[in-house]
Amino acid sequence: MISFDLKCSRAHVFEAWFRSSDDYERQKARQLLLCPVCGDMDVGKAVMAPSIPAKGNQRAVPAAPRGEIAVNMPAGSGAPDQMKALLGALAEAQAKALETSQWVGASFSEKARSMHYGEIDHSAIHGTASADEARAMIEEGLAIAPLLVPIVPPDQTN
Repeated sequence: MISFDLKCSRAHVFEAWFRSSDDYERQKARQLLLCPVCGDMDVGKAVMAPSIPAKGNQRAVPAAPRGEIAVNMPAGSGAPDQMKALLGALAEAQAKALETSQWVGASFSEKARSMHYGEIDHSAIHGTASADEARAMIEEGLAIAPLLVPIVPPDQTN
């Protein structure tokens, strides 16, 4: 996986992960990239600082928490309202997709692998897996993705 800082034509900067540089180029060519703040499809790579390792005698600066995305929103632009609307639409789309998906809980990795290797029929499933297990499945070539909006597992609701 490779991380790029991307920037839309309205100057919103955000981070995105791709399997490779070629994967980024293919998605850009097919116009699959869009700004999560304003929906602008005119997105390109932003200038990034090079990753240069520190000298051995210098203290390491703590890294930002994993999974966070930095988004540059100009003050007074209404961007927080746009972000709320975007996240609301994302949550609604995810909820609709999950209506036709089966909750498999902690057996997600096992079921996903069984489908991938043709041991059971393919179907839409969702469940839980550790970060290490998810990485291992991706390395095996399984088509999985994290839920973008957290959900409460069905067995933990009233």
